[in-house]
Amino acid sequence: MEDVELTPQELAVLALERRGWSTPGAKERAIREELGLAPVRYYQLLNALLDAPRALAHDPVTINRLRRVRDVRRTEREQ
Repeated sequence: MEDVELTPQELAVLALERRGWSTPGAKERAIREELGLAPVRYYQLLNALLDAPRALAHDPVTINRLRRVRDVRRTEREQ
């Protein structure tokens, strides 16, 4: 495991991913309002976190769930 801890922004991204979203657009609105990020930048950060061992060590349930989702989407695109 790396000794480098997650940044406050990375922790906020993971916290946002753990939440459930009841309406379309609610997540994107939260990304803008709570994190001050464009959704595209948010997803770039999130994808980098999915491959970071420190993120896996911090929140294995969320990271593994998101990795599975990413793998399914990647497989669907390749078919």
